[in-house]
Amino acid sequence: MGSPVVASDEIVAVGVRARAAALAMAGVGGPTKDAALTAVHAALSDAKADILAANTRDKAAAAARVADGGLPAATAKRLELGGAKFDALLMSVSSVRSLPDPVGIVSCATRLDDGLDLYRVSTPIGVIAVVFEARPEAAVQIAALAIKSANAVILKGGKEAEASNAILVQCIRAGLAAVDFPVDAVQLVATRGEVAQLLSLNTHIDLVIPRGSNALVKYITENTKIPVMGHADGLCAVYVDAAADMDKAVAIVVDAKTQYPAVCNAAETVLVHADVAPTVLPRLAAGLAAAGVELRADERAYALLRPDGGDDASSADGARIVRASADDWDTEFLELTVALGVVDSLNAAVDHINAHGSHHTDAIITEDAAAANAFLARVDSAGVFHNASTRFADGFRYGFGAEVGVSTHRTHARGPVGLEGLLIYKYRLYGQGHTVAPYASGAKAFAHTPLPLKDPHVGEAGGATTPATESLKDRT
Repeated sequence: MGSPVVASDEIVAVGVRARAAALAMAGVGGPTKDAALTAVHAALSDAKADILAANTRDKAAAAARVADGGLPAATAKRLELGGAKFDALLMSVSSVRSLPDPVGIVSCATRLDDGLDLYRVSTPIGVIAVVFEARPEAAVQIAALAIKSANAVILKGGKEAEASNAILVQCIRAGLAAVDFPVDAVQLVATRGEVAQLLSLNTHIDLVIPRGSNALVKYITENTKIPVMGHADGLCAVYVDAAADMDKAVAIVVDAKTQYPAVCNAAETVLVHADVAPTVLPRLAAGLAAAGVELRADERAYALLRPDGGDDASSADGARIVRASADDWDTEFLELTVALGVVDSLNAAVDHINAHGSHHTDAIITEDAAAANAFLARVDSAGVFHNASTRFADGFRYGFGAEVGVSTHRTHARGPVGLEGLLIYKYRLYGQGHTVAPYASGAKAFAHTPLPLKDPHVGEAGGATTPATESLKDRT
């Protein structure tokens, strides 16, 4: 890290307002948060024309940058908010709203002694900063999850989605204001220089979640004292086992690679067991070629697909085939390109994936339950799938309502991060004048009796409810 970054008064104020909003939301009941999400949904729906107009401006600017070589085409593709994307954006708010309130859930309850009861209860983390690139719908998904989990969130989107992000957050804040929910529960900072300043606010921000390129994640991780939760590359693999059903193999590989190649859960590597490679490789190549995929084949796969040994980057079935380089096994292509290799065993496939993958999501295709269980146990990734596309690795598809990102860390949260990943816990101890001295002297002994997982001292929401005479707005 270089010289310490000093945050401007403006950025410090963002952090202060976020902390105040987080404290105001503490203990708020589920109905209040659901009302806020209903208002956010309405504000977004009512502003659809303005949102899409802003998105059109972003897409036009991005297209010009792609043409000039200043922006990857895969990034530009992620900007779209029209059509089904807008419907999905609204659905993410509705889906989060429909989930049970995650705050105040008791995960451990113990009677230490008569009249002395201990409860471990889920609570919000506090203030979260999310730095993301492209995909403006992420702003809505993240905000919805933050509101439902009673966390304050500071959003920093990429320049490529600047107009889209601005109007989306404007609508979210308008919805919150309409029901007297703290508007500073969701804030947006705009300039690139503000990222470094945000990362210096370790007294105001509790967690940073980066969503974007490897370079972005690395920069954030190396330039803050705030805990970081996220992933770098999405280098996902599909392994076709010797006992694979060939029809399933073709369908899953083609879906994992082509359904939406510009995202982190798309497959970038396909490994095929040597015993079935002569049969399955031509079928895989044909299926991928039909979708316009270029195959980067290792020597064994290349020899099976190009028995003539030619180097004209094509085969009889129309597939574009080139020889894989060493770098291809460590590349997140994010486009219609895939690395294709042949392995001698399940162990070799597992070793390859653990060495070259990004610990995001990997899949095995097999009818052998023992092989599947071995793969799922030994592959060190956040998601390990049996006979299913890697594209299922998504918070909405998991039933989380939405996700703030995907974590490949091994602590706190792993995989798509929904509401549960935005919570921590606290211990509530209820006594009746108890002191430690009698237990330390041996006059009393602890009972440590398990109790039902419900705190009888609070309401159904698991936390204090807002008095009818007090608005959340008053708390800030």
